[in-house]
Amino acid sequence: MPPTLTLKSGTAWADAWQRCLTVAPEAFRDDRVLNLWNAAWQADGRALPAVSPVDGTPVAGPPRLDRATARQAVRAALDQHRAWRHVPLPERRARVAATLDALAEHRDLLALLLVREIGKPWRLARADVDRAVDGVRWYVDGIDAMLDGRAPLDGPVSNIASWNYPMSVLVHALLVQALAGNAVVAKTPTDGGVACLTLATALAAREGIPVTLVSGSGGELSEALVRAPEIGCVSFVGGRDTGAAVATAVADLGKRHILEQEGLNTWGVWNFSDWETLSATVPKLFDYGKQRCTAYPRFVVQRSLFDAFLAAYLPAVRTLRTGHPLAVEHPDDPYPALDFGPVINAAKAKELHDQVAEAIDRGAVPLHRGTPADARFLPGQDTSAYVQPVTLLNPPRSSPLHHAEPFGPVDTIVLVDTEAELLAAMNASNGALVATLSTDERATFDRLAPHIRAFKIGHGVPRSRGDRDELFGGFGASWRGAFVGGDLLVRAVTRGPAGERLPGNFPDHQLVPRAT
Repeated sequence: MPPTLTLKSGTAWADAWQRCLTVAPEAFRDDRVLNLWNAAWQADGRALPAVSPVDGTPVAGPPRLDRATARQAVRAALDQHRAWRHVPLPERRARVAATLDALAEHRDLLALLLVREIGKPWRLARADVDRAVDGVRWYVDGIDAMLDGRAPLDGPVSNIASWNYPMSVLVHALLVQALAGNAVVAKTPTDGGVACLTLATALAAREGIPVTLVSGSGGELSEALVRAPEIGCVSFVGGRDTGAAVATAVADLGKRHILEQEGLNTWGVWNFSDWETLSATVPKLFDYGKQRCTAYPRFVVQRSLFDAFLAAYLPAVRTLRTGHPLAVEHPDDPYPALDFGPVINAAKAKELHDQVAEAIDRGAVPLHRGTPADARFLPGQDTSAYVQPVTLLNPPRSSPLHHAEPFGPVDTIVLVDTEAELLAAMNASNGALVATLSTDERATFDRLAPHIRAFKIGHGVPRSRGDRDELFGGFGASWRGAFVGGDLLVRAVTRGPAGERLPGNFPDHQLVPRAT
C-alpha cells in the first residue's frame, strides 16, 4: 500500500493568505483582494467565489468591476502615464530594480500562491517567479541602448493575459513596459492567479511604478481595456476566439497591439534513429500538464518508424509523476517532485475527458491512459480538476483534438507516409509558435523546416518562449501585431522614427526577423 500523504506544513491557503495580509496589508482585506487604480487600492467590484484546482479549497476570487468603473480606471492610468513618461530613465530603472528586489525577497510566497491558485508544482512555480525577476533584470541592465532614439507611447499599455504564467509573462511584461516609460494596466485572469498578481502589483506600486490592476469579465471590460482612446497599446495572451475579437477591435482603431494566440505546436519524426534522446525528452514535454503556449501536444510520425517511436515514447510517458503539489509523507518533507498537478479547473478537466471519450468513440486509438491510482493524493481530497496523461492515435478530423491545442496532458499522434503529408499535418492549425523536427540528417531538416509554419523550429529539441535576448512571435493565426523578446519588446511599446515598420504580423505588412 502507498503511504498515506498529508499537507506540507505551512502551505494551507489560510497560511498563504495570512502572509499576504502581513506583507501587503494595503492590497488585501480579511475576505478579499482589492483593485488598484488611480494610484490607490479600491474596495470596489463584486468579489466572486473561487476554489483552488489543487483540492477544491476556497480561495480569493476576482473583484469584478463594472464597465463604468473600468473606464474611470483607464482615464486615471492616462494621467499616470503623462507624468511617468517624463520621469528620467535612471529613476525609472532604480524603481524597477527595487521592485525586482522585493519580488525576490517574497519569492516563496509568490510561488506558493501560484501552486494554490493555478496548480503549478513547486519547482515550476518558483521558476515562474525567477524567470520574471531575472528576465526584467536583463532589461534593467541594457535598457539605455534599447531606448536610444525612442520615446514612450501616447497612452498606457493594456495587458490581458491568460492565467498560466502570471509572473514570467504578465508581471515581466508590465515591468519592462514601465521601464520603457509607459504606465501599465492589467486585467487579472478570470480563471486564477489574482492573489499572486495582487501581491506582485502591491510590491511594484510601493516603489512608485504606475500600475493599474483591475478584475472583470472580458466582455464587460473590453470597451475600456481595448477600445478606449486613452490606451496606447494592447498586449493580449490567450485563445484564438477571444484574440480574434481583440484583433478586430485594434485593427479598426489602428491601435498598437501584441496578440499572442494559441496554435497546435507539433513534433515531427522523419528518417530518425536517436530514440534514446527522444525518450528522455518526452517527460519534459508534460511540464505543467502541457498548459503552456509552447507545449507540444501533437506528434507527426513516419509510419515506418511507428514501432520504434512507441518503444521510446510509451516507457517515458509511464514515468510521469502527477498529483497534489503539496502532498507529502511527513509535514516537514520537501515539496514533491511532480511533472504536473491539476489542470486549471474542474470544468477544463471535464472538457478534456469528454473530448478524449468522443475521439475514441469516433475511432481514435488509445495508446496510453494514466489512472488516478498512479497519482499522489491526500485522503478524501477533491480531485475533480485532475486529468491523467492520455495518448491517442489518429484523432478523427471532427474532433477538436485533431486541429486545436488541448491545453492539457493529452497527446495525439498522426501517422504519415510522405514528406508532403508530414508538412500538412505539422501545419494543421494555420500557424504555430514553435515546432520541432527530429530527423537524422541536417540536410533533411534544412530542406523541410522552411515549410513548417512556426516561428521557432527545433532540430530534435523543444523550443520555448525564451528569455532575455531571444525573440518570440508566431506565424499565421497564432500571432497578430508586434513580435517581442529582446529589444523587440521595448520597440513594441515605444515610438521610433517616423514611418517605422515594426517586426510582426500586421494587417498591412508582415516583417519577420530571424528567430535562431
